[in-house]
Amino acid sequence: MKPLSATLRLQFHRDFTLDHATELVGYFASLGISHLYASPLLTARPGSMHGYDVIDPTRINPELGGEPALRRLVEALRREGMGLILDIVSNHMAVGGRGNTWWLDVLEWGRRSPYAQFFDIEWNSPDPLLEGQLLVPFLGSDYGEALQQGSIPLRLDAEHGALYAEHYEHRFPITPPSYGEVLRLSDDAELRSLAQHFDALKTEPAPYQTARQLRAELAKQLENEATRQRLEAALGHYDSTTEEGFRRLHGLLERQHYRLASWRTAGDDINWRRFFDINELGGLRVERPVVFEETHAKIFELIGEGLVDGLRIDHIDGLANPRGYCRRLRRRVDRLNAGRPAEAAQDHVPIYVEKILAAGERLHDDWGVDGTTGYEFMNQVSLLQHDPAGKAVLCGLWSETAERPEDFMDEVRQARQLVLTGPLAGDFETVAQALLQVARHDLMTRDITLGAIRRALLELIVHFPVYRT
Repeated sequence: MKPLSATLRLQFHRDFTLDHATELVGYFASLGISHLYASPLLTARPGSMHGYDVIDPTRINPELGGEPALRRLVEALRREGMGLILDIVSNHMAVGGRGNTWWLDVLEWGRRSPYAQFFDIEWNSPDPLLEGQLLVPFLGSDYGEALQQGSIPLRLDAEHGALYAEHYEHRFPITPPSYGEVLRLSDDAELRSLAQHFDALKTEPAPYQTARQLRAELAKQLENEATRQRLEAALGHYDSTTEEGFRRLHGLLERQHYRLASWRTAGDDINWRRFFDINELGGLRVERPVVFEETHAKIFELIGEGLVDGLRIDHIDGLANPRGYCRRLRRRVDRLNAGRPAEAAQDHVPIYVEKILAAGERLHDDWGVDGTTGYEFMNQVSLLQHDPAGKAVLCGLWSETAERPEDFMDEVRQARQLVLTGPLAGDFETVAQALLQVARHDLMTRDITLGAIRRALLELIVHFPVYRT
């Protein structure tokens, strides 16, 4: 394989697949490209044009041709002595919609879900309305209004024996211990009998497996057309455009492990970490070993088989412990590299991180990575494209038009304050509340108030000298 000397980034999506790239490998080689640099290839939200909204990290996106197409691309690259660098997303997954089975399981079971530890969720909210619940800000209007309009209907998935609420493209599973109240409203004796078994899940210490068996039994009963019609008729009692249905559906939704809310509530009330302020991207706890292993299993398999020759880590600044993650990743990649097949042999598998560095800041040497993706270099190149003599003219125009000082850092601090009190207000409040709990647990700091913490924290972040420590 050629040494890494020149990369070409390819943005894969359903209209430019892995097989499309395979057809162009010879052309890329003639340009002197040593490695293709691929956008994320794991299964993303259907129709994704970028791949950063992963819903299933365990397989290659079928919209791109799946793993067979990836192998065809790598074979073509090997014939030209070229390699493949893969962009991976460790910080977050796509949530909402109906495609992420891990997220749907958390909605269905709350803290009992084995995937509850995968996402960065604050289950113990200071807001009593959110205690033990996940805020789900995906409604297009206020909750009460959406109920009145009938835009959160209760649905039946007969094939899987599942009940769920629906709001346009979003699916909100009903937890199985709640199924009994729905089944009892049917005119079917067998369904009413099954309702008692679903009710028993409320007191069962480990209901997860039992619920799976009960849903399989429900699905079997629903193979009978008459039984299915009787259950669907029972769902009519939850028609929220009627007074009784409004009350009944609201009661059912209130007993779930989530609280449905308007998308507008996210900035203030969110109790889980997002990718910045994007509700559809939920933060992962990749610092936990089980999450690290589950989300990287396919990537490690590809490296071990010699299909991937380098990694680019997206948004490393979003992780709880970037250094720890990079060092763990380096150790694993080095072990895998030792056992790669001969045709993919290389002395070192490079790892690059998307790290935002301030002026004069250096990437720590002990992270075990090969460098950043080069934002700081891009800034230096951009400086060459600007005439320093134009600064005075632009600053004067800014001051005259905006009636604000010419000092750029003044604008930066104002912008940071707007973000912290606007789109990221909920995240800011979570940190403030956590610091309050720290203060309360020490006699010498218990008199520090939440208001004082908020003010100090705001000033600290507004004046923070780097993007991320």
